[in-house]
Amino acid sequence: MSDTPDDLARLIHEALEIGDWTGNPETLAEQVRRLDLGLPVEDEFMVLCAWLGKCQLIHKLDQAPLPRASKGRYQVPDLMAAFSTQVGGGPVLIEVKSKNDRVLSFKPEYMEKLQNYADLVRAPLLIAWKFYSTWMLFEAKHLKKAVVNFNIRFDLAMKENLLGVLAGDQAYKIGAGAGIHLKMQKEKLIETVDGDDQTTETWQVRITEVKFSDRDGQLRDSLSSETQALLTTWHLQTIENHAEHHIWMRHVSTGDGLQFAHTALVRLLDWHLPEGDKMHWRRQFRASRITSVDDFRGALAKALDEGVVHLVLNMVPHTMPDFVQHKL
Repeated sequence: MSDTPDDLARLIHEALEIGDWTGNPETLAEQVRRLDLGLPVEDEFMVLCAWLGKCQLIHKLDQAPLPRASKGRYQVPDLMAAFSTQVGGGPVLIEVKSKNDRVLSFKPEYMEKLQNYADLVRAPLLIAWKFYSTWMLFEAKHLKKAVVNFNIRFDLAMKENLLGVLAGDQAYKIGAGAGIHLKMQKEKLIETVDGDDQTTETWQVRITEVKFSDRDGQLRDSLSSETQALLTTWHLQTIENHAEHHIWMRHVSTGDGLQFAHTALVRLLDWHLPEGDKMHWRRQFRASRITSVDDFRGALAKALDEGVVHLVLNMVPHTMPDFVQHKL
C-alpha cells in the first residue's frame, strides 16, 4: 500500500496557504507531512463520532478567518457536527481538548471568544475532552469560573457526558467465563533446557480445535463474527492446561471492569495494526470501512443474546440539553 495521501493536492494547497513558503521544496514537503499527520486528538474524535452511529456530519472548521481584526472577538471552534439525535435543527460546535489532569481549564478570554462565535452562528457550544483513553462531551456552560479561569472537574464532566445520548456511545461488560479456547497438539519436542529449579521444553505445536465459551463458562463451537470481534476488545486472562499430548490455551474474562464503545474502537483498530505501528487517525477517517464491526450497538445486542456480554449501559447526563432527543 502506498503512503501517498489520496488528497495530496489539497494538502499541498493548505500548506501553501498557511505557511510563508520561500520556494524551498523541503520546507513544503515537511509542511505537507505535518498536515497529513493532522491533529491526532481532533481526528480521533471525528473517527469515533462517525463510527458510533448517530453522527450525520462532522468536519473541521477553518482556523484562519477574515478580517484579521475578528480574532480579537471570535475564536473558531475545532469542529462542526450534526447528529441524528438532535432536535430543532442546526449543527453543534465542538472544541476538542486532551488533558490528563483531573481539571480542565480555559482562560476567560478564550472562553468568551468561543462563546461569541457560537452566539453569532446560533449553535450550541460543546467541549470534547480526552482524559487518558476516555472521551467526554459536554456543554460549555458547565465550565464554571474559579479564581481566574473557567474550570470543570473530571467527575462533573462524566456526569454531564453527552457522548451516549448525542453520538450513540454505550458501556458494556463481558461476562466472567466468556472467552476463546485453543487446543494445541504437541507434534515435536524441539529443545529441553534443565535449570536449577525447573525444566523448560520447547515444542512444535499445531492448533487442532478452537472453542468459545459464554458468560456461564459453557463451551460452544461457534459465535457470530461480531461477538468474536468484541472478545478482542476485552482484556482476557490467559490460563494454560497442559496434558501429555496437547495444551489448552484459554483466554477468558474475569468479569471485572467496564468498557465504553469508543474505547473499544481503539482496541479494534489496534488489533489490525502491525507490531510497533502507531494509529494514524487521519487515514482512518478516509478509509471506506473503519473496523470489522460496522454496527456496534447491534453487535452488543447480539453478544448479549449469545450469552457473552453480561451488561449493556445506556448513559444519560444529569442535565439533558434541549437540543437532544432522548431516545435510546
